[in-house]
Amino acid sequence: MNKSIQYTEKDLDFLLSPQAIRQSAEAIFELTKKGQTHFTYHEDKFEELVDYVLEVIKENYPTLEIPFHSRWGHFRVGGINRVLDLDKKLIGSDALELARTKLDLVITSVLLDAGAGAEWKFNEKLSQKSFNRSEGLGVASFYLFMQGSLSHEGKLQASAQGLQNLSREKLEEAFQVSPSNPLIGVEGRLSLLQNLGATVALKTDLFPGGRPGNLVDYLNKRYGKNFTGPQLLRAVLDGLGEIWPGRVKVAGINLGDIWPYEKVPGGLAAFHKLSQWMTYSLCEPLMEAGFNITDIDKLTGLAEYRNGGLLLDRGLISLTNQNLLTVAHKPESEVLIEWRGLTIALLDRIGAEVQKKLNKTSNEFPLAKVLEGGTWWAGRKAAKALRADSSPPLKIESDGTVF
Repeated sequence: MNKSIQYTEKDLDFLLSPQAIRQSAEAIFELTKKGQTHFTYHEDKFEELVDYVLEVIKENYPTLEIPFHSRWGHFRVGGINRVLDLDKKLIGSDALELARTKLDLVITSVLLDAGAGAEWKFNEKLSQKSFNRSEGLGVASFYLFMQGSLSHEGKLQASAQGLQNLSREKLEEAFQVSPSNPLIGVEGRLSLLQNLGATVALKTDLFPGGRPGNLVDYLNKRYGKNFTGPQLLRAVLDGLGEIWPGRVKVAGINLGDIWPYEKVPGGLAAFHKLSQWMTYSLCEPLMEAGFNITDIDKLTGLAEYRNGGLLLDRGLISLTNQNLLTVAHKPESEVLIEWRGLTIALLDRIGAEVQKKLNKTSNEFPLAKVLEGGTWWAGRKAAKALRADSSPPLKIESDGTVF
């Protein structure tokens, strides 16, 4: 951390907000344009990349009826709406209990969603289909939940005790992990779920009732039926901040996906990638339960390897030293921090241009729809065209808690 800056508890509101993410991202973008990062920005490629994203949007969603970029899409891959099975089992539950259960499912699933690696896959018995990467992790985590493995009572719930009791053997069994089917970061994923259980047990104000899904009760009590995207993100960050591995702390609070980087104001680069992915993923069940969420467009894009890979693979940015493509980078490395910052800054610009070309406002077509309809899938398409295994252009040394 920048030694000249001393953050205090008063700064937490800023650090745990989308404004902090955009501030550090914009600073990294400006540094890049001045030649002071590991990347070069090629402005002449911008329109071409936007057109590529629009092409992918129209391929995927010809009617432009696009859901938010969230975990729910992964529960429906392969043309199978697995959520219908959950809905059938919950017939008779009231709206809030439905929301609690769906939050139990999606919170735990998102925490299991860091990069799986190129070799791992999940074979679904029901469909006889195989899924890898995020979709495979989504389907595997869905069945882990449906088996009652996250509840100490074997219920369709995640409970504080059930999460803390989850074993590596059970997780590996559910995700079909073997020497021939290795999954990156198993220990990190298990630790996140166990830490989630401990946090849920401890933070009874945010999780009254001992389930992650009780966050709905906290939101209902604090805001009623109306709140904003940034307020939902803050609830996620307040509720789950302690589960992340020890990184930067301010006033004893673990900041999560924030990293020391002295070239930006305050010496910290914020991303909150998994927390925002979770926030987007909470919107659907909360809206189904009758909550009204506004200002979702104030959240940012996600600093992960599909969106970031799109920028590199399509030439909007390039590495000044190509040798950096051959070595693995840790999340705290300058290269990855800069890549992620550029991803946030450029997603804002790509999103605005997509909205303009589709003649949509940011309310009608928020960034969450640009991500789901276009940039994430465009990143995957671009990767597949260049590398048979669809791996990211930069090698990432992940611990299962960031990407």
